[in-house]
This record gives sequence, structure tokens and C-alpha cells, in this order.
Amino acid sequence: MAAKRQYWLVKSEPDAFSWQQQLANGVEPWTGVRNHMAKANLNAMRKGDLAFFYHSNIGKEIVGVVEVVRTAYPDPTVTPDDPKGDWVCVDMKAVGPMPRPVTLAEIKADPELADLALVRQSRLSVMPVSAEHWKKLCRMGGWKG
Repeated sequence: MAAKRQYWLVKSEPDAFSWQQQLANGVEPWTGVRNHMAKANLNAMRKGDLAFFYHSNIGKEIVGVVEVVRTAYPDPTVTPDDPKGDWVCVDMKAVGPMPRPVTLAEIKADPELADLALVRQSRLSVMPVSAEHWKKLCRMGGWKG
């Protein structure tokens, strides 16, 4: 039996790597994660999983959807100055833009999303999203994909 698709949210500061860059590049390695919980989430991702692309710091909104097209492998951006750890990345492919970006303010205002990791663990850069939360956020943003 095939594994059930999982859902995620990945954050990027748009001045470092934006949704527009993801679209332009098509497939892009999701590098630079230096948090052990986020690394565990990258390791749990499987090909075909979907993730919301979230602009952090500037915008603070879900702007698109990406698909995992390559599972975790050693992050090529690791430097000797990085914290100790077997840091990994995954390859993400742009699926499409969110028809209407979903803001952090909207998410926090919805009681059904109170236990979403984005609300509870706001600094985590890679986080799981339950199927129920995924559907709700897709409806909020008009995503039909």
C-alpha cells in the first residue's frame, strides 16, 4: 500500500529566497536549515508530499505550494561555522501560486487553526501540517490543486 501523502509548511525570507525565485528555478534544493526539529521534518518528507511556501519576516503569508521531488540528502551549503549536525535538504518543485495569499494574521484569527505549528512554534522553519489544516488553509487561499 502506498504511503499516505503528508503535508508541510516551509518558510523562507523573501529577501533571501522568494516564491518568485522558486517559480523561476522550477526545482530547487531547500537548503540552509540549521534546526534539529526542522531537520527531522525534512528527513520525514517523501516524494509527492506537498508543502505551503510561506514568506517569513516580510509578508508573513502563504504564497504558494511546492512538491517534494527528492528526499533528504546532505545539504551542500554546510560550512565549518555551522552548528554541529548532519544537516540535510530536500528538492522542492513549484506547483503553483496560492490564488490569494493567506496571512499569518488570518491564520491566528481562526480558532480552527490554533494548534497549527505555525501558530504554536512560530520560529520553526519546516513544520508538518495536518490534512485537516491543509484543507482549511487551501480553502482560505482558494487553492484547488
